[in-house]
Amino acid sequence: MSTSFTWLITGASRGIGLELTRQLIASVENTVIASCRDPVGAKSLQALKADARPGSLYIVQLDAGDEASIRNSVATVGAILGDRGLDYLYNNGAVTEGDDGAFDHSYSGFMRTLKINVAGPALLGQLYLPYLEKSARRTIVNVTTGLASFGLDIGPKSATYSISKTAINMLTYKQAKARPDIIAIAMDPGWVKTVMGGEGAILEPEESAAGAIKVVTSLTAAQSGRALRYNGSEVVR
Repeated sequence: MSTSFTWLITGASRGIGLELTRQLIASVENTVIASCRDPVGAKSLQALKADARPGSLYIVQLDAGDEASIRNSVATVGAILGDRGLDYLYNNGAVTEGDDGAFDHSYSGFMRTLKINVAGPALLGQLYLPYLEKSARRTIVNVTTGLASFGLDIGPKSATYSISKTAINMLTYKQAKARPDIIAIAMDPGWVKTVMGGEGAILEPEESAAGAIKVVTSLTAAQSGRALRYNGSEVVR
């Protein structure tokens, strides 16, 4: 009997999420449920599905900043999974207000960032826990960044985004402590050449995604609660 794994990836219409999806469906082991805010407008993701093996890729509407959208996704994803569990919940979707500061930021933008980058992943973990419990791997991946590190002393830039990702690191820790029977990690994909990565990014999406997949599929219970980089090294907190 062959081994198979199921993945739910948020923010899969572009950038790292799209590349994760592309690489995962290349293996017959994986079934990927790729979610995004606007599936109809997700041309690259739709093109990927058109060329994918039948049953290897499903596209689902899910807006991580909208509670109703998150809740409504559960029935759709559950129908796709059938009697299977969810092996990997990959909270990749996020937003940034750019290079704002602690004393120079938009209140509404800050609240939107917290909603999408923290509250959304927290609710997803809560709602999809029953499906994770049915799986073999039981893994939650919350995407973080080195900008969230105190130890790296990055400085004042990208304040609201950094704060949100510091919060996602703590969410990951709390998930791991609350449920020792699952694996929850924060994953830093590196400074990747995507729209969000912006000018100066040094890492190709292909390298970041390949490294992250290798790390995530090799996780052990002892690593739960940690923040890891795409190359397997631990993020300085």
